[in-house]
Amino acid sequence: MATHDAAQPTEFPPRMGKVAPRELALNGYTRYDQLTSVTSAQLLRIHGVGPKAIRILEEELAARGLAFADS
Repeated sequence: MATHDAAQPTEFPPRMGKVAPRELALNGYTRYDQLTSVTSAQLLRIHGVGPKAIRILEEELAARGLAFADS
């Protein structure tokens, strides 16, 4: 189970807020390429990651020619 210690820095944009990037990092996601092996539904199960964060991540992934596993 993830603890709420200091999270690793992430590549994710500040416009996501503070909670979503922190919780993603605590669950092992700190880079965009890591998100290509997970579905958006799986990420939505992480506390603090909501539809807004998913939308932003989808935009950022698309800008890099990447997508979630379910896209």
